[in-house]
Amino acid sequence: MAENEVFNQLAQNIPLSERRELLEKITTQSLVSSLPLYEEKDGESLSSDIEAQYAKLPWYERFFFALISMFKGISALSVFEKRQIEKLGKLIIARSPGIYDYQHNFLLPQCLEAFSTLKDSVRFFYTSLDSGIQQDKGAFYAFLGSLIFGESYSNLQSNADPTALATTHPTSTEAELRQIASQAINNALDTITEEQRSAMYNNARSLHCLKELSFFLYDRIILSFTFEPSVNGQICPGPIVREQLVTLNNILFSLRNPPSMELLESLFVFVLQTIERDEQSDMNVEMTNLLTRAETSLRAISEFNKTVPLTLILRCISHNMSLSPVEITGGEDWFTVLKEYWRDHTDEQFVEYMRTRRQRDLVETFKQFLKGEALRKLENTGTDSDTEKIYISNTFALEFLLTFYPVVFLNDISKTLRPILIDGEFVRRENRTEFTESYNTFLKLEDSIKEFDNSLAPEGELGKRFALANADMSSLPGKRRKMQQVVDEANEISHKIVDSTRIALKGMINILNGILRRDANGQYDMLINMTKFLGKDASIVGADGAPRGGKASSFLNNIIDALQKFQNTSQILNEIDAIERNN
Repeated sequence: MAENEVFNQLAQNIPLSERRELLEKITTQSLVSSLPLYEEKDGESLSSDIEAQYAKLPWYERFFFALISMFKGISALSVFEKRQIEKLGKLIIARSPGIYDYQHNFLLPQCLEAFSTLKDSVRFFYTSLDSGIQQDKGAFYAFLGSLIFGESYSNLQSNADPTALATTHPTSTEAELRQIASQAINNALDTITEEQRSAMYNNARSLHCLKELSFFLYDRIILSFTFEPSVNGQICPGPIVREQLVTLNNILFSLRNPPSMELLESLFVFVLQTIERDEQSDMNVEMTNLLTRAETSLRAISEFNKTVPLTLILRCISHNMSLSPVEITGGEDWFTVLKEYWRDHTDEQFVEYMRTRRQRDLVETFKQFLKGEALRKLENTGTDSDTEKIYISNTFALEFLLTFYPVVFLNDISKTLRPILIDGEFVRRENRTEFTESYNTFLKLEDSIKEFDNSLAPEGELGKRFALANADMSSLPGKRRKMQQVVDEANEISHKIVDSTRIALKGMINILNGILRRDANGQYDMLINMTKFLGKDASIVGADGAPRGGKASSFLNNIIDALQKFQNTSQILNEIDAIERNN
């Protein structure tokens, strides 16, 4: 499968105007709140500098804490901080009863319930983000960028297209066209405004934070709770999950604002292309359903932040009033990822364009060889970006051989070789065996290719298995693996057909050279009954098999012609193979 197949299909099948209409429609219908998911309350301020707070106290309060410190043997600042933590613990109980016991430093049963609810709610985003985006983030950024970048996106699509460039620069070499395309990419990216960059960065940040939140290992916290009879429920000592709570708090803090509608629209359209859908299904309806689920998940995140004041709890657990959440990193590389994607995408386009052009040029060169006949096409093979049919890497070679068989082999070569097959007497038995096997390979060539093509059809053996794998709803990785297994098997069969033809070509070339006494190694000889085939022209052929007096027998001319055609066929297959290897 091509790396960017989902993006390519989306770009081709969903015009940008339709996407904008869809975005406008779902925006007006959506109930996704624009309110912040994470809001700081009293006591959670980032300016919780305990030393600064202590310094602002009246002198008599500082004197009081100094006296207590003399009896406790700790600093006055530590005494003050401990007093503040006690106040904070009482504040947590008042705001969120049943969540945290600051006196024993325990997370309580309702806290466990909140973690379980959050885990279940964000699972929706885990599934969405795992459906293709993880495999090709650059393609998703390009798809999202189509809504954000406007004209810059249109320039990226059109100005670096190799077909268009070749039309406007007909005398340029491939290297020159690639250079022009590279500069076009740079120019298009340079036109992205600061406002668009900021919007894209915020979306990349939201995407990353959603990923971190949905992929978070909640079970490390949940499984740390154990039953406590005194509270008749599950509790967890705060210190043993402190690191996990710090990580989760930083993620939630970083996801302060809900994802934009552009991000959600792009995410869900992307997802809908990676799952099996009924042909009659309505994308608008499916999109609305996904947005409803997103709304439920985002509401659960907001509710968790309100119910479980993680920052306050962590200050109590850590005995550190200055502890505050910090922004996690991620999404900053969006521009680099996007630029690399467009370069790779353009390289793929150039590879496909040059392959197509070389194929076209090669077809022109052997058009005379095939007597002007157009290549006979396989009916059931797909392209490397077509997920509905099986992609075969050497389709071009099979189509050439499928045309070669009736036009060249049956019409010309077989008429010369068949008499040898029937009456030819070889000096070496192995030469006779090799000749027969090679001849039979060519006789079966058309049937082998057609039988293989039929197996790729929807009702064929390989086609049925491919369709079944494509309809697999269990998991995207499993679906792709099963589909690739069928593709690999089909390619193996097709390569066997071509390889067996190559072996037959080599055998025929060697044998015919032997008949003409051109085998320098002496492994292949003339026919014992050569005079039978030469007939009345036998007298003008010397002992070396070459015609005397400048006149050649018609039989020898036919052998020379067959040999030349086999050599041409071998050369054409080599050139086709070179094109396919460079793809």
